[in-house]
Amino acid sequence: MRDIVESALLSAKRAGASYVDVRILEREEEDISTKNGSVDALKRSRTKGFGVRVIANGAWGFSSSFRLTPDEAERVAAEAVEIAKASSKTKIDDVSLADIEIYQDRVPQKVLINPFEVPVKKKINILLESDKLMRIPGVIVRKGSMFFSREWKTFASSEGAYIEQERIVSGAGISAVATNGKEIQIRSYPSSFGGDYQRKGFELVEDAKFLENAERVANEAVALLSAKPCPSGRMDIILKGSQLALQVHESMGHPAELDRVLGEEASFAGTSFLTPEKLGNFRYGSDLVNITADATIPEALGGFAYDDEGVKAKRIYLVKNGIFVGYLNSRETAKKLKLQPMGAMRAQSWSFMPIIRMTSVNLEPGDKTLDELISGVEHGILMDTNKSWSIDQNRLNFQFGTEIGWEIKNGKIQDMVKNPTYTGITYEFWRSCDGIANKDFWHVWGVPNCGKGEPMQVMQVSHGVAPARFRNVQVGVLK
Repeated sequence: MRDIVESALLSAKRAGASYVDVRILEREEEDISTKNGSVDALKRSRTKGFGVRVIANGAWGFSSSFRLTPDEAERVAAEAVEIAKASSKTKIDDVSLADIEIYQDRVPQKVLINPFEVPVKKKINILLESDKLMRIPGVIVRKGSMFFSREWKTFASSEGAYIEQERIVSGAGISAVATNGKEIQIRSYPSSFGGDYQRKGFELVEDAKFLENAERVANEAVALLSAKPCPSGRMDIILKGSQLALQVHESMGHPAELDRVLGEEASFAGTSFLTPEKLGNFRYGSDLVNITADATIPEALGGFAYDDEGVKAKRIYLVKNGIFVGYLNSRETAKKLKLQPMGAMRAQSWSFMPIIRMTSVNLEPGDKTLDELISGVEHGILMDTNKSWSIDQNRLNFQFGTEIGWEIKNGKIQDMVKNPTYTGITYEFWRSCDGIANKDFWHVWGVPNCGKGEPMQVMQVSHGVAPARFRNVQVGVLK
């Protein structure tokens, strides 16, 4: 790898680059899915290649290749400089990068059980046994999936950085779809849209205890068919883990991306209401709301040792005691606002330029138990597991739907309700937060499919949350 790095760095410098970085990536993935008692898909793939990013004549250039040879590295690097020089003819300002500490490091990842050493037959059997347990009257579709990946990434720059890091990811989930001929309901475990994902080995699958939960999942899907509709009106709500994780993702993670704020990212999911004049003084939430971006959390899907600019992983506040105080940034955008780079630049693969992405964006735990949150509600809804979402181009007006809910009356859980939804304006919603469960209820949920950019890049991010209570929220259909 050093031969490829050195060839690329030297070639780009000779061609006129003032800055160069090289990323070499090798990745292996395994996807398994089952449906209604049969294997639906079984795929194993590998990718290997490198990308060269340069600054020349004050503009960015990028090129990549799957041919890992020194000669190809020279060619690709020279091509990246040509692209930068062509781009410079339309630039508004010269690219300038904030200073960072330069590292040489090697970071392997330890897991308890290497998922690629576990027989495929064992993985399939777990999914099919779960499928059998979900095979009850009323359930028409039963699904299960597992995903595993491992990658080795080398990053080097003309500033002297040389970093190697390993990443191993596991994810899994099951779901049951039920119908009575008039409507359809779904229940998922441990979360919707593929389950939960972490930087772990096969122990993630074993810890999930799918066989212990499969029958419950199916029974809840069927029970929802005869459950009463979610009531409408303004009332208190409590959001459980995976739903609150998506709330953080859409209404804090994306609007805190500084490229959106500066108008450099707008075509996919819009810009942001968190404009620079709000930094340090805008009340985003109640005093209880503390939101961090923390890439240092062990096993978090949005965590890593270094980002794709060689910035060491950090923990920073985005919101502190309810006040908006920080952005997800890059070296370039940090320089524009005179901020410190916090390490949020990542690329989907070797063939993409890195862009600002969420790390692990977390709602810090509070001091309540779930029972204490519930006991403080006179009339409201406990909601769990995302089903649908919508948010406007500035990340302000939103509507979310969950798979399941339970009515709360006089501080007690009552009947199950179906099709629960809630809507609000981001900062009004977070200002209404008056209770957050403690660290015993806190879990870091992996989101493997966050889309951003054009061409779109899919990134793995995560959100640590514990259940939280929000007052006087619009629930159900507006009347």
